[in-house]
Amino acid sequence: MPSESVAPGPGERLLEVLLAEAHAAAPMDLPWLVNRCATAIGLDRIVVYLVDIEQRHLVPLSKGMPSLGVDSTTGGRAYRTLELRIEESENGVLTAWLPLIDGAERLGVLAIRTAVLDAERLRRCRMIASVLAMAITSKRAYSDSLARYARTEPMQLPAEMLRAFLPPRTIGNDRALSTAVLEPAYEIGGDAYDHSMTRSTLHVDIFDSMGHDLAAGLTTAVALAGCRSARRDGGDLAEVAYTVDKALARWLPEQFCTGIISQLDLAGGLFRWCNCGHPPPLLIRGDRVLAGVLDRPPQPPMGLRARFCETARTVHEEQLEPGDRVLLYTDGVVESRIGDHTEFGLDRFTDSIIRATAAGELAPEALRRLIHSILDAHDNRLRDDATLLLVEWRPPPAR
Repeated sequence: MPSESVAPGPGERLLEVLLAEAHAAAPMDLPWLVNRCATAIGLDRIVVYLVDIEQRHLVPLSKGMPSLGVDSTTGGRAYRTLELRIEESENGVLTAWLPLIDGAERLGVLAIRTAVLDAERLRRCRMIASVLAMAITSKRAYSDSLARYARTEPMQLPAEMLRAFLPPRTIGNDRALSTAVLEPAYEIGGDAYDHSMTRSTLHVDIFDSMGHDLAAGLTTAVALAGCRSARRDGGDLAEVAYTVDKALARWLPEQFCTGIISQLDLAGGLFRWCNCGHPPPLLIRGDRVLAGVLDRPPQPPMGLRARFCETARTVHEEQLEPGDRVLLYTDGVVESRIGDHTEFGLDRFTDSIIRATAAGELAPEALRRLIHSILDAHDNRLRDDATLLLVEWRPPPAR
């Protein structure tokens, strides 16, 4: 007996239209397409806001509208908490602020203006947000327009080169999350990060090359590419580090790069890493930084070992507990100078970490607050690149 076909409802037809047209639409046509859908489901208007590179402002894709402060507005609160927020104006019109998320990456928010917001309309708005987030992610890799909306000032050439290679700020699943920030956002020269996830493993890397010019950026780019190449060929941590050592020694023999190459077992929480002349990772458990737990004897920076030592890199291990966070950072954070010209130092840094993480916020938001507190302590001017990368292990509870 043939099965009966079910005619698609208005919501399903809306999704079909969005998927078909968003795929073909030019990046700056997305607000127009979204508002066609808004009219179709009885909403007044939807405004798309994207967060800027420094995560301080939400910038509207519609012209003639002001930006919103991430720390001072209801839309910003929706972005910070990843929760729906609703405002009501004096004339009774509602504005629903809906986070715009692709996987674990926070992109911005939608401002949905309507006289009535029932469960069905909200369901369709969430559907629009999901499709729009995927469309923005796929298009911003080649859209100068979307890149300009995310910037508040011109970007220097080394920063432009390195940012082209970077993965999203945040990746993750139900077992682990990795999130990163770089400052100064428009002038980075030799810092970078990388993270990638397979079914069983989270790979996390941080790099800091000698110098603050284009040569430093090229060194980091080679290190990042060598790391990805060896990792994707199935190399273990020592082999990955060896590949980077050989590549730098061959192609950029006058340069070197410090870094940490690491991996986290998603099921068991075993954290493994190679430290190549870099500041040691910090382990955060609860609201405490466990000083020295991840300190190990230093090894040469990448690019130097291939010239002076043929022995394999040492791989270290530490068993994490559920909820543990591991913070990787570059020395630009602790070696920078504050107002009275004293060094910021590890003690101030760990104190900032405790304050940023003690509020129980999501890891990306805790890291955003942490880098902003460091920038504020330096009057928003850093003399060196500062990169932070936070890994969180959060396995599901045992049954």
